[in-house]
Amino acid sequence: MTFPDFSAPGATKPVKGPSHARTLSGLGSGASRTVGMALVAVLTLGAAGGATALTQLTGNIDTVEMGALGSDRPKEVLPEDPNAGTPLNIVVMGSDSRDGANDALAGGGEMGARSDTTMVMHISGDRSRVEMISIPRDSTVDVPSCTTTEGAATAELYGTKFNAAFSQGVQAGGTVADGALCTVKTIEKLTGVFMNGFIVVDFAGFSSMIDAVDGVEVCVEEAIYSEKANHLALEPGTHTLRGVKALDYARARTGAGLGDGSDLGRIGRQQEVMASLARKVLSQEVLTNPAKTLKFLHAVTDSLTMNNELASIDGLAGLAYSMRNVRPDTITFMTVPNEYDPYNAANVVWTDEAVQLWDNVKNDRPVDFDPNAPSADATASAPTDGEGTGADGEGTETGTGAGTENGTEGGAEGTSEPEPDSTEIKQAGEEAFTGADTTKVCG
Repeated sequence: MTFPDFSAPGATKPVKGPSHARTLSGLGSGASRTVGMALVAVLTLGAAGGATALTQLTGNIDTVEMGALGSDRPKEVLPEDPNAGTPLNIVVMGSDSRDGANDALAGGGEMGARSDTTMVMHISGDRSRVEMISIPRDSTVDVPSCTTTEGAATAELYGTKFNAAFSQGVQAGGTVADGALCTVKTIEKLTGVFMNGFIVVDFAGFSSMIDAVDGVEVCVEEAIYSEKANHLALEPGTHTLRGVKALDYARARTGAGLGDGSDLGRIGRQQEVMASLARKVLSQEVLTNPAKTLKFLHAVTDSLTMNNELASIDGLAGLAYSMRNVRPDTITFMTVPNEYDPYNAANVVWTDEAVQLWDNVKNDRPVDFDPNAPSADATASAPTDGEGTGADGEGTETGTGAGTENGTEGGAEGTSEPEPDSTEIKQAGEEAFTGADTTKVCG
């Protein structure tokens, strides 16, 4: 059976991309050629906790003057997390729409918007863990009928690539919102996991975010040259990549030094970029520098599209505050377990391990939870309501595979970049790793 080519744009309407933290009711909006964008979710909702702490501390810098006010003062009210104790699953996508400044950054080419990579971000109910799960664009899946923002229904697709879901929505509705609606519905059908919202960011936004923190550090093990990624050329060694070059590195798939040119290899590099960005934003260098923090948050909010529930100021502030102790070693990156499709060598299919993964997400267990392991019963009975977790400074195991304690005093304390717990090298894109793990060795 053959299927239409849903990778081509073919939309009869102009594709409308993200603009200035635009919000939509319910779920919707997004695509991703640069899913290095996905970390923006962690940074907006988690690292923004650092900005929240800075905002609260601003009035206390001159302790003598504040102390002189005495004790007869209004009670300080901290932001409340509207979903406290409840795990959150957020679909994170980058948009490759060619509107505005994005066309030049994308190197021109076909107009439209496509989805090459998508992630599910799971935030644990106790706010001690963040897990970023990459879904390969070339996964063989069935795409359900989706309803566009204008009420039109799309056709069901069978045995097609996962990223056809986004293209199907865009072609039917003409907006990235329609693409995201179909992507979210497809994920829910495939996994049985409820998605609480979405976040979308575009090329220009990603570039601005990287520049706002003065670049991200990546390790290049062998010389890279990619003609299709704006002639990206990197020699072996450690590089600090600024906005446009970081974007090119995150997008690069084919060329010298990039492996077999598959999407799976690119996912690994994107995850490394996201881990590096997390380390940078969650470091003292950014969180204790108000100007740099505000510049970063401005870049984030200027490029995002998200659903109303996530975009509410009160909701973001509360969620950010409850995640104030998130550190690189509590953020896990992984790819849905997969193997090559025996009926289509260009695609992959999810393995039986993916079933356990999504069951763990659904039940708010660490993604590496193994029900057959000797300690599984103890792990399964761990508290999920925030009691006894790092959020209150008590310190419990994060369960992310890093094996580190999560207790900190709160605020910006404890956010300095951690050292890797071992010299073991994790293979990004192929196995789970945290922002504190080593994925490559340079020098």
